[in-house]
Amino acid sequence: MVNMRAINLVLKRLMDIFGSLIGIVILLPVLIIVALAIKIDSKSPVFFKQERLGKNGKVFKILKFRTMIVNAENIGDGLKVKSSNDLRITKIGKFLRKTSLDELPQLFNVFIGNMSLVGPRPPVPYHPYKITDYSNMAKKRFDFKPGITGLTQITVRNSVSWDERIKVDIKYVNSFTVFLDIKILLMTFIKIFSKNDIYIGKNN
Repeated sequence: MVNMRAINLVLKRLMDIFGSLIGIVILLPVLIIVALAIKIDSKSPVFFKQERLGKNGKVFKILKFRTMIVNAENIGDGLKVKSSNDLRITKIGKFLRKTSLDELPQLFNVFIGNMSLVGPRPPVPYHPYKITDYSNMAKKRFDFKPGITGLTQITVRNSVSWDERIKVDIKYVNSFTVFLDIKILLMTFIKIFSKNDIYIGKNN
């Protein structure tokens, strides 16, 4: 009997490899321009690296364009960014966050295999829970590689509690197909150009 889930997982990885590679090649001029803009705006590093929980709860370093001052997570509201008026956000950072361009470097995470184009968003190892504090049911969200976007991002986003978002992540894991991933990617592009509030609960 053909294991359709296994086939879908193979197709998912192939989509990740080719999708991220094509994205990097096509968006290379944008990546360079953004990197230069960040460097001109402030003299600190272009990229922001942070430890996150990935598949099976393993820690990896996520890559983003830096949108805040250095050491921002240890200043003010910490991981939370409540509005675009947060003084820790740089001038170019406001634009990058509004357009989600700060997430583009995660294409490299996808290409090397510690992230996927679609999947649950990866939390930091110590917030809101340590991996050992998740229930067995909640840990199911870690059965998949974390994604640049996901079912949570196109539905509830940051409008509900972390525990409610976990429920949506588990729904994605249980109902996963490549066609669902494609639908989520298409919906993500629509969301990017909408005027939804992106700041509530958003991490650096």
